[in-house]
Amino acid sequence: MYAFIEAFRAALTSLMGHRMRSFLTTLGILIGTASVIAVVSLVQGFSKSISDQFADLGGSTLTLQAYTPFSEASVGKENRLSFSDVDTLRYRVAGVDRVVPTMGVPMAAAGYRGRTANPQVLATTAEYPAVRGNYPEKGRFIVASDDVGRRRVAVVGVKLIEDLELPDDPIGEFIRVGSEWFKIVGVMEKRGEIFGFNQDSIVLIPFDVGRAMTGNNVKPRMSVSFTALKLEDVEALRERVKRAIRASHKLRPGDEDDFRVEAADSFVKQFESITATATAVLAGIVSISLLVGGIGIMNIMLVSVTERTREIGILKALGATRRDILVQFLLEAGLLALLGGIIGIVLGIGIGLGVASLIPGFPPASVPMWVIVAAAGFSALVGVVFGIMPASKAASLDPIEALRYE
Repeated sequence: MYAFIEAFRAALTSLMGHRMRSFLTTLGILIGTASVIAVVSLVQGFSKSISDQFADLGGSTLTLQAYTPFSEASVGKENRLSFSDVDTLRYRVAGVDRVVPTMGVPMAAAGYRGRTANPQVLATTAEYPAVRGNYPEKGRFIVASDDVGRRRVAVVGVKLIEDLELPDDPIGEFIRVGSEWFKIVGVMEKRGEIFGFNQDSIVLIPFDVGRAMTGNNVKPRMSVSFTALKLEDVEALRERVKRAIRASHKLRPGDEDDFRVEAADSFVKQFESITATATAVLAGIVSISLLVGGIGIMNIMLVSVTERTREIGILKALGATRRDILVQFLLEAGLLALLGGIIGIVLGIGIGLGVASLIPGFPPASVPMWVIVAAAGFSALVGVVFGIMPASKAASLDPIEALRYE
């Protein structure tokens, strides 16, 4: 241990004696580590924001949505759900608790006192907040009697309030949606942007009102979220729903499903799998600069061995063993790389946070602790690996020949 401490002290003294050269040597490692940290922090921040969108959805929530195979989509065909699918889920499938259809109402611009906006208009039911985990911040949400009575009431997002210059408390105001007038009864809590889409530029209206505006003969773009009465019944419920919808769509045995039934957490798992792959690929690409930095360390350490040949001869003449010389030079290489790695980590975090803040609507960067530890460890490992050759060369010098070196 004493010999190791002395080798560490000697390595640190050597690096401090050549500050500029040490800094330039670590520059490759610094840039490589900063690149890895910045890329990973941006991807992880984006992944975390998506996961948070689904955080309030329970494990008992499933979603039914239309699916169009590529062979059909390539010729212009698009499968959609129908209103009868909603009725099938509500009345013909055992074990279904809440059914929340969400339908987009096309060509429905919003207007208020001469000002217009183009929000996303969604027709849905009273169970929407409980199933989607999104609640009103002011006023109330749509209730069952609104749907039954086909009342023209609406719940709006905060971005629409800004776009139409509505009062800060717009409850009771009337806005025009399409050709209909709606009374605002609530304001949804702010959700921000995702994939460049502002989730707060939205109008929510009763489902049967949207159905009347769209027309019963039209198949809208619609998805249906529903919950299972029992959490342990989710997989069995999924199979019952598949059989019921296949029968509703008159699909014969062997025909491919034109719909998908997915659990809420499966979207998160799929996205996390994609982002994990993207993180690994991008980190692998930018890690090439770490290898370049390692080659730079090896080059400088070889030069250092040549410059310090006489010093090595003196150390060996005074009793330093081959192992002592080897450890000292390996420590120098490792410290160079670790120093560059630490500075690169700090710089990478700053770059990640800065880039995320400069891109409109991009979620904040997130740097997991495992990335920091892995980056620091890998940087030191690169230094040791590329320092083995110079250290071995220094340790193998003949003391007599080294003392003669000029």
